[in-house]
Amino acid sequence: MGELEVQCGDASAELRERVFSRLRPYCLELLDFTRNPRKNASFLTEMADFLRRAPPAGLQPLLEYTLFPLLLLLDAAVHCRSGKKADSSGCCVSSDSSLNVHIVSDSVAEDTLRCLEELLRKCPLGSVNQMSMVMKKLTSAALLSASEVSEEFRVGIIRCLKAMLLMLQPCSVESCSCKELFLLPTMISTLQDCLPSAFWYEEPKECLLAFLRSKDASIAVGHWLSLLLQVGEVEAARGQRGSVNLRKEAFLTLRVLVAKVGTADALAFFLPGITSRFSKALLVTKNMISGAAGNAGTVEHAIFGLSEFLIIVLRDEANHSALQTSTNVIKSIYSDKNTLTQTVLDALRRLPTSHHDCSENSICQSAELIPSKDDKKEKLHDNYFERKSLYVQRTKEWIDQTSANVNKLLSATFPHLCIHPSEKVRTAVVDGSIGLLSNCSCTLEKSKLMLLECLCALAVDDSDVVSTAAQNSLNFLFMPSRNVLRETEFSELFTRFVERLPKVIIGGEEAVAISYARRLLALMYYAGPKLVADHNFCSPMKAASFLDVLMLAFGHSSQFAGSIDKLISSKPLPIGYLLSVAELKAGSLSRDADLGINDASLPLISEMSSRTTENIPHDYHLPRMPPWFVNVGSQKLYVALAGILRLLGLSILSGDRVDLSLLPFIDNLLERPRKLISDIRLKGQNKQSWQYWYSQGGLGQLMRQTSVAICMINEIIYGLADHSVSSCMKVFRNAEREAKVAQAMACCNDLPTCSKYRLPWKFHEVKDAKEHLIHCVGSILHEYTSAELWDLPVDQNSHQLEHDPEENMSLHFFRDSRILHQVMIEGIGVFSTVLGNNFIQSGFMHSTLYLLLQNLICSVDLIRTAADAALHIVSTSTGHSTVGHLVVANADYIIDSLCQELRHLDLNSHVPDVLAAMLSYIGAAKEILPLLEEPVLYISRFSFVNNQLASFCLRSAASILVFLIMKLSRCGLFHQSWRSLADISVLISQFHF
Repeated sequence: MGELEVQCGDASAELRERVFSRLRPYCLELLDFTRNPRKNASFLTEMADFLRRAPPAGLQPLLEYTLFPLLLLLDAAVHCRSGKKADSSGCCVSSDSSLNVHIVSDSVAEDTLRCLEELLRKCPLGSVNQMSMVMKKLTSAALLSASEVSEEFRVGIIRCLKAMLLMLQPCSVESCSCKELFLLPTMISTLQDCLPSAFWYEEPKECLLAFLRSKDASIAVGHWLSLLLQVGEVEAARGQRGSVNLRKEAFLTLRVLVAKVGTADALAFFLPGITSRFSKALLVTKNMISGAAGNAGTVEHAIFGLSEFLIIVLRDEANHSALQTSTNVIKSIYSDKNTLTQTVLDALRRLPTSHHDCSENSICQSAELIPSKDDKKEKLHDNYFERKSLYVQRTKEWIDQTSANVNKLLSATFPHLCIHPSEKVRTAVVDGSIGLLSNCSCTLEKSKLMLLECLCALAVDDSDVVSTAAQNSLNFLFMPSRNVLRETEFSELFTRFVERLPKVIIGGEEAVAISYARRLLALMYYAGPKLVADHNFCSPMKAASFLDVLMLAFGHSSQFAGSIDKLISSKPLPIGYLLSVAELKAGSLSRDADLGINDASLPLISEMSSRTTENIPHDYHLPRMPPWFVNVGSQKLYVALAGILRLLGLSILSGDRVDLSLLPFIDNLLERPRKLISDIRLKGQNKQSWQYWYSQGGLGQLMRQTSVAICMINEIIYGLADHSVSSCMKVFRNAEREAKVAQAMACCNDLPTCSKYRLPWKFHEVKDAKEHLIHCVGSILHEYTSAELWDLPVDQNSHQLEHDPEENMSLHFFRDSRILHQVMIEGIGVFSTVLGNNFIQSGFMHSTLYLLLQNLICSVDLIRTAADAALHIVSTSTGHSTVGHLVVANADYIIDSLCQELRHLDLNSHVPDVLAAMLSYIGAAKEILPLLEEPVLYISRFSFVNNQLASFCLRSAASILVFLIMKLSRCGLFHQSWRSLADISVLISQFHF
């Protein structure tokens, strides 16, 4: 307990005389008022004010002198209200109409309690007799019902009891039982807040704390525990008319009483009743968030009261002997080692000095001096129950049964309170959970996972106060030196979270889905990479099973989740539907519609000017939420799910482990795109139309599974980036401060810890780790750049459908194709972010850059936007200031790709559009145009082979020139490149037919 502000020293005679001269008239008035009651007594207000200002040193010697008349008047007020009712004037009237006795009015009774409270706040009681008398008087007053006394009277009684309890302090005797007091941090802060700023303390001859936890006081303690809980229940039953203040004071005083008793022996008997009634009070909050029952302050005290009571009674240290049944005998011998040692020494002194003096009788006598184990245990058992009443023996069976019942009650209340709207209630759940986990991890082993689940849910709470408290608690619990969570327990909790995740995403509320995803993310983050990797990659079957579950969570089925409003808003607007004025002002119509651009062949993205990478907007950040996930309606949910995948991949390559490989994990996800590629090849061999191919069973689902798998691969690889963990830390806002707090707590508790505490979630470039990552990315890009996947048509005008006899292709097919292309393009940008310059050195950029440029002319806006974002990301990660510099630096590879496609210009009619988009969008015409002489000359060579082909080449070359002139004029670059354009015009004029 913190140091109490105590005024030490004896009060001077002058001070006592001055205080006595002021108190004497008030006490005489009190005695006179008891004999001749009046309707009001103004002197009580003055007396209360004097007691509030009087020095404690002067009041303490006059405690009994002042206490006697106050208790006398209180007793009279109680007796006149027992079985009677108040009249209209506020006086008490007997139930017998023939006897009207005016005794003590409500105002006088309330003023009397104010005086008594002020006296007890400054002057601790001096003897057990005084304490017994005060508790007896207060008990009789607390038994009055709400119809017999006013609310202020009932509050005053409880405050007087609280003031008396707060003044009870440990004595100076080292062997006294008051030294067994166990206080939690929440108890200490509560006692310090309730204590007055100054009081006089003179140690009494008898230890009142020892008396409070003795056999003689056990009945009184139990009675008061019941009375205080009953007060709270009565006010809750009154609904909106219930007194919040009265219920709060009752729960707070109960906490003070429990803190002062403070031992498991004295409180264990009352545990069933206390836990059930507190749980009942907490269950009411499911239906009520207002009134006395739903008030946040009362719920907070109920949580603290329940958790503190359970910790005192069920803490592991207090029940160690019962938990360790095999060592009970050793513990009992150790506890009585002085007595047993003396007994053995006495027996040795009586042993005969020679064998001749030894007889059977003497051996038997010496054996009788040492009690047997069974006799000793039976004797202790008998003395235990003879010495104590209202006590229980906390055996292993009692603890098992009690912990099972407590687990049911906690499981019904704590998870629900994690989503309580009040910040202080959720913070109280954090404090209660960490207290139970820190002190009762063995006795409440069945509740451990549930309490950890609550902390994981609150660690990512929207409130900084709640999340900070929960994160500090988790960081402390998961310190390597504590070993709170075993691997089997982690696996059970992890499996529980994973199994619930798809269900709550598809069929639950958005807030519930976010909560469950964040719980799993918090569990993985604080458990560390070793536990995560050991659980998920202990076998290929387990890893595959986990990925299948995550695919359900990420899958396209989520597009049918969410509210009906979100589903309607995601559909195209019907004819005749008018946007609201607010939406029109906000510019909800697309930019293309405003400009009246309908030609899908034009690269709309080329209208954007070149940007430097220093000011890239948020739209260019990759990876991002896939388009099918938008109907769930929550970026927060996707960020949590993506964080799970990022930590999962990072757990394999964190630290110096060499027994795990990322490639088998990635190959499991690559099975979907490989299967799709195989089916597309089979379609080409069988010369099937796209419509016929897609109508076959399961291919649409395979395309959607492929896009989900690619999205998951992108997130896994992104988790290996340096700033990925830092982005995860934004969810855990105070991770670094938690580490410092945990290190400080470990030092304070003398726990072994590393000299330099560091967070384990980091990609450590051990031997061959970077090469392993590059090899994984190469395997992935091999599938991403497969020609079969890019042959999938994205709309009705795609060149892949020119020779397709079928018409009226399903719109679902185009949608699936667009999504697949989009996530593959975004994946290229993600890989460049992770690898940096290695993306160039490994040859990945040379094989993907032209692919990105090709998609700048796609007719689908989502694909164009993804290609634009990927180009900016690639230029940034490879050290180029703009996309133009990136293209110019790799112009040779781009021109080579152009030449390859020009060899089959009849199949690649989009090449002029690619070139025009590249020059106008990038703004590098001056550097690129001189390199175009070779492809144009290549076109002219075909003029001698086939007149029809030459004519087509001429049209294509002319279209190049037209596009260049148009785009460069819009970009203001025509004057810089006119000479190169003139050279191309000359080449075109030399074509022969």
